[in-house]
Amino acid sequence: MLRIYKSQNNHLALFDILNSLASPEPVIWFDLFNPSAEETRLVEDKLAIAIPTRDEMQEIELSDRLYQEDGAEFMTMTAAAKLDSDYPAKVPVTFILKGTCLVTVRHADPKPFQVYVNRIQKPNGAACDTGELVMLGLLEAMIDRTADALERAGNEVDAISREVFRKSNASATKKTRDLQSLIEQIGQKGDLLTVIRESLVSVGRLVAYHVATEGNTQRKAAKESRQRIKLIQRDAASLGDHALFLSNKINFLLDATLGLINLEQNQIIKIFSVAAVVFLPPTLVASVYGMNFDVMPELKWQLGYPYALSMMVLSALLPFLYFKRRGWL
Repeated sequence: MLRIYKSQNNHLALFDILNSLASPEPVIWFDLFNPSAEETRLVEDKLAIAIPTRDEMQEIELSDRLYQEDGAEFMTMTAAAKLDSDYPAKVPVTFILKGTCLVTVRHADPKPFQVYVNRIQKPNGAACDTGELVMLGLLEAMIDRTADALERAGNEVDAISREVFRKSNASATKKTRDLQSLIEQIGQKGDLLTVIRESLVSVGRLVAYHVATEGNTQRKAAKESRQRIKLIQRDAASLGDHALFLSNKINFLLDATLGLINLEQNQIIKIFSVAAVVFLPPTLVASVYGMNFDVMPELKWQLGYPYALSMMVLSALLPFLYFKRRGWL
């Protein structure tokens, strides 16, 4: 899908392909979302550039993500998508700046794109007369989306922390099942924070490269653009620190949860061990009187059977009272 945006009264307006060719206004933003070969070729012919393929966008090497070619800046970042779901994803998004025109290439639909498009098309939306301002607006929308996701993740991590360290009279088995469920939640939050941190690092690299490229080409950015770039860098760095703090807290909660599970399991093993020790003396008494001897005076006693039972009860009761007094039970 190809969306074409042009500037009308310093605000972006959406044009279809036929109207955009007939209209004299220059194109500010080509948005390629899962583009077909014909749509990609149309933009390439219009701007005389080679748009990277999906495989090229997923390259890990920094030189393959941030480079200059044919008089244009090619900047590919890792964006975070599906932050509201249990399965967040990392998707590559490429920004291509040539002159005052911006080209975005993406094969997913991160929510910040929808939010930004709805915002700029409002009558009182921010002025966007260059592709650079559109790119900065998209990055700001991604930062805002990431900040919301981090805030929500922080609240959920706090809730997990209260659940891990809560006091409960539940049985050991029930508490162990709850802790196992918490481990799954901790793992999901860890995956979310990993995706967010990688996206923030990618934003920082992209903005730093864009600033360096502006200096190399001796192009002076507008004062508003410079201020917005500084804010994006500052926000990305601060959110990255917050994400790192939450990641450390997640690791602490994981260690604490595993420790509590071990304590519960040790408590169960201790109960069995104490029970084995408590019933060992009665077993010894029963074994003695269960032996087949010819001479066993107690067999002739009228109270021999009650005597043996009393000895077994007493031999079990004394260790039990001892363990109880020591606090082992």
